[in-house]
Amino acid sequence: MTGSVREIWRTGTAAAPMLRVPSGRLVPGVGLDGDRYALGGGTWAQYPELEKQLTLIDRDDVAAVAAEVGAALTPGDTRRNLVTSGIDLPSLVGTWFAVGDALVFGMKRCPPCTHLERLTGLKLVKAMVHRGGINAAVFGGGLIAEGSVIRPVPDEEAASRGAPTGAARPVPRLV
Repeated sequence: MTGSVREIWRTGTAAAPMLRVPSGRLVPGVGLDGDRYALGGGTWAQYPELEKQLTLIDRDDVAAVAAEVGAALTPGDTRRNLVTSGIDLPSLVGTWFAVGDALVFGMKRCPPCTHLERLTGLKLVKAMVHRGGINAAVFGGGLIAEGSVIRPVPDEEAASRGAPTGAARPVPRLV
């Protein structure tokens, strides 16, 4: 099972409009270079370090939410960093995966919030409850671009790339 990055979004400050970029750099322990959370800001900056580094959402889920709420919702409106296709994001929670050459760990589902409703003016919480994407932590950095492959990474490969194992392995939060 593989998928791909369709779009990359970031913004430097909390609540500011998201900007689409054709490529970016994932920084270990930080997230998407230049994004609000990588810069230490963001509305949810107080959340645990591993849960706010990177967000991913499926483009088909964005389209389904837009149809359900009857609005022109764009992937950037969801405020997620990576828009994907071809991979089941919820199945990556609790596992290692690669985005391009970067090594990432799926930390939790990324449920919608009323903050997103305030920013968009749309009632999104109910429509996005199972379609909000996931939060992930970056353990091995690398350049990414639109079209980068997303693929599951076996534990053995993750360990060979320096990922923490045993008791040091990240623990996902199931929400």
